[in-house]
Amino acid sequence: MSDLLRLATAGSVDDGKSTLVGRLLYDTKSVLADTLDAVHRASADRGLTTPDLSLLVDGLRSEREQGITIDVAYRYFATPKRSFVLADTPGHVQYTRNTVTGASTAQLGVLLVDARKGVIEQTRRHAAVLALLGVPRLVLAVNKIDLVDFDELTFTRIAKEFTAHATALGYDEDAVVEIPVSALAGDNVVERSTRTPWYDGPTLLEHLESVPVESDPRDAPLRFPVQYVIRPRTPEHPDYRGYAGQVSAGTVRVGDEVVVLPGGLRSTVTGIDTADGPLEEAAAGQSVTLLLAHDLDIARGDLIAGATRPPRVTDEFDATVCWLSEKALTPGARVLVKTGTRTVQAIVTELRTRFDEQRLATTDAPGSLSLNEIGQVALRTAEPIPVDDYAEDRRTGAFLVIDAGDGSTLAAGLVGAPLPEVDGVDDADGDTAEPDSHALVSPGP
Repeated sequence: MSDLLRLATAGSVDDGKSTLVGRLLYDTKSVLADTLDAVHRASADRGLTTPDLSLLVDGLRSEREQGITIDVAYRYFATPKRSFVLADTPGHVQYTRNTVTGASTAQLGVLLVDARKGVIEQTRRHAAVLALLGVPRLVLAVNKIDLVDFDELTFTRIAKEFTAHATALGYDEDAVVEIPVSALAGDNVVERSTRTPWYDGPTLLEHLESVPVESDPRDAPLRFPVQYVIRPRTPEHPDYRGYAGQVSAGTVRVGDEVVVLPGGLRSTVTGIDTADGPLEEAAAGQSVTLLLAHDLDIARGDLIAGATRPPRVTDEFDATVCWLSEKALTPGARVLVKTGTRTVQAIVTELRTRFDEQRLATTDAPGSLSLNEIGQVALRTAEPIPVDDYAEDRRTGAFLVIDAGDGSTLAAGLVGAPLPEVDGVDDADGDTAEPDSHALVSPGP
């Protein structure tokens, strides 16, 4: 049985990302015949002699009309060696929030650049977002290499610049791979190109098929956010009390001792029910109903965790946030924090730093965070909540910041502070950083 790789694509507008994804689907024969026929007809209607493979990806009418990707779309394809779930994310700076969503579960990020433009501001921003989200591996696809006459020096210059930026963000050099491609013609996407004899690395698909996949989340400590309490109170099930939800991390087995947080009550798992019958164990990703030995006061929003490795319960914690709202964040803001199935009132007590992803520097005590800016904040919640550090568990260390007034999402948050500071380092342009700024060195995603 082949394993599964979750990947996310990112790139600036017109870098050819939709065409690259379409090429992957097309060349791996992952497109239904009727869909392919529709693409051929639409391409012919536009006067094209070859199919426009971006039409396989940009499914929304507004996307097709504007020639840009707006929403996150998940594509599924497989080869004999591996199965893939691909989160196709937008490239426009306006939709950076969608990139955060798509990359949040990725094990690998594919960043595109136009060979004619090289590494640009949005490339550096996307790399920083992927690093903050803990995406462990990066691929830089230097696209449209045909438009620079397959020039090796152009590719080498872009690859060197990107590697320097990625390593400054904390990536090891062996976690970053650069590949020269032409999505339109198919060079080095699935098939090796004869027009880049100077490149001896893998094609994009070869790399995706062989790159190591991170450890199975079932090896992590048990985390089970309760979504619903089931109490039928029927003659057949007069005393049934089950706790429904999805295992977000770890494995739960009948007989395991668990703790219910934030209250701290303990019990033992006596059963695991599903629509298809009982199980002896359930792992991350499975939706089940847990039965416990004791009748406890458990409600939606509580967390059932392994008794030996529970998360900490606190009403104050530091976090890194990617601000996703046009309304700026200022100290003292009252918001809602959603972690797992629990939503609580909170206040942003302090803005500690703002991260400049272009200069790889931080500014202490900024007055605000604006749209797409990244910063470290201090939060105090109205009641204690169970949290894990994001560096230890990406699944349970993430949270959302929500506007209490209209319910809109304001920020994606990561518990902890994954970007330590080092004073006295010049910025990326060679100029001395501002007095309240510090260059960053990260231990890695």
